[in-house]
Amino acid sequence: MSFWDSLLKIVTTTGNALTGVVEAVRTLFEGDPETRRKVAFSVAMIALSAKMAKADGIVNEAEVSAFRDIFKFPADQAKNVARLYNLARQDVAGYEAYAEKMASLCSSCERNCPILEDIVDGLFHITKSDGAVHEKELTFLRRVAEIFRMDDEHFGCIMARHVHGDDRDPYQVLGVSPKDDFSAIRKRYRVLVSENHPDMLVARGVPEEFHAIANDRMAVLNAAYEAIERERRAA
Repeated sequence: MSFWDSLLKIVTTTGNALTGVVEAVRTLFEGDPETRRKVAFSVAMIALSAKMAKADGIVNEAEVSAFRDIFKFPADQAKNVARLYNLARQDVAGYEAYAEKMASLCSSCERNCPILEDIVDGLFHITKSDGAVHEKELTFLRRVAEIFRMDDEHFGCIMARHVHGDDRDPYQVLGVSPKDDFSAIRKRYRVLVSENHPDMLVARGVPEEFHAIANDRMAVLNAAYEAIERERRAA
């Protein structure tokens, strides 16, 4: 069964309750952990992005377009994706309850779980699409990160990749300090590159349709490292 067939199965067997979608992810693919991870990640992105789109009270075309940019679904799946998106927007359950369910995507329950970071990163990509991250949206993202057991420093690194003024702080992007030796910074950078390699995303259950998230992230990480390298050489 293909990934898209699996998503279709979720939609057609769960009725109109988002809680049913969550439970279906847990049970329908119990014997297929790879498909289960991919479907679970996709459902999390669809539902949480729909909830977040309402955070500032406006669902604008830029946010919808950014959602489609991340989730490059086939034309024949548009109705199924739209159905899940609308289920999330209309569901009376708050986003916190749903985020708590999706936190179980990280089976190890570790702090700063990479697959949950992928979700938060994608949500940032969507919310900044209209040119600004509104305070209510940032509150939404902070709370989701907290539910995902993400510490403040780690969340700050993610935010630095997306929310910045005229100048992005390259040290914060890499999660290092200007006081660190360059060899330590280089080591940290190489770890981040390894963690965000496409093969690692596949292993975490991130569908290929979402790899635009990683491409954008890698571009920012590379730029941050190059900026620090230039600074150190000029010193």
